[in-house]
Amino acid sequence: MSKPKTVAVVGATGRLGGHVVRVLAERGHEVVTISRSAGVDVVTGRGLADALTGVDIVIDTAGTPSPDEKEVTEFFTAVAARLHEAGSRAGVERIVSVSIIGIDESTGGYYRAKIAHEKALAAGPLPVQILRAAQFHEFVETMAGWGRQGDTAYVPLMRTQLVAAAAVAEVLVDLAEGPAPEAGTALPPFPEIAGPREENLARVATLLFAARGENVTVVEVSDPVTPDRELLEGGALLPGPAATLAGPTFEDWLAGA
Repeated sequence: MSKPKTVAVVGATGRLGGHVVRVLAERGHEVVTISRSAGVDVVTGRGLADALTGVDIVIDTAGTPSPDEKEVTEFFTAVAARLHEAGSRAGVERIVSVSIIGIDESTGGYYRAKIAHEKALAAGPLPVQILRAAQFHEFVETMAGWGRQGDTAYVPLMRTQLVAAAAVAEVLVDLAEGPAPEAGTALPPFPEIAGPREENLARVATLLFAARGENVTVVEVSDPVTPDRELLEGGALLPGPAATLAGPTFEDWLAGA
């Protein structure tokens, strides 16, 4: 293992951030948790300068559950700007962040907002490393919830290779422990991580509701007006041949969740 570092985790109380905090602690690093519950707001910058004092590396796992492109774009670009600004002043070495596989041709919605996030991170003064991940097992409930109407959940036809957030956390920490890139080099191609096999969103959403004892009918929808419909249905969100593939499968994760 590399020499222990002081690592700040943005979004430390979230689905991914909590795992990152655990992995860092297990590997002997000092962890600074950054979240609103800890008194730090990375959108406005409130408390961020003090939180980053003495920090070597920032791992950014911040997210928002909103599907609105404008709202999400404003959130991610603000976070990137604040981290670069406060991190540069504090002497932070670099930022490690997470994005989504296959979004380069996105035309709208959440994925387009993540492209803006990647660009905002790359434009800042600090060196940046970006890991692109497949959709998390933990986000199936959120994605199904966006289209839920009572006892029916309308979900888009979607090919994905779902991955556990815990597996993504391990690779994010691996990047943080590895050599730092030069500033301004956070551009595609990015390293990728995905689960062990391709999945269909409607199928896994059905499994999720059944496991929770909820009588919800999942209806798969192919809507021409859906942003990025071609990406969702055509397999663009599947990992490339060089991706790291990590278990468990969705069924195994669900059984242990």
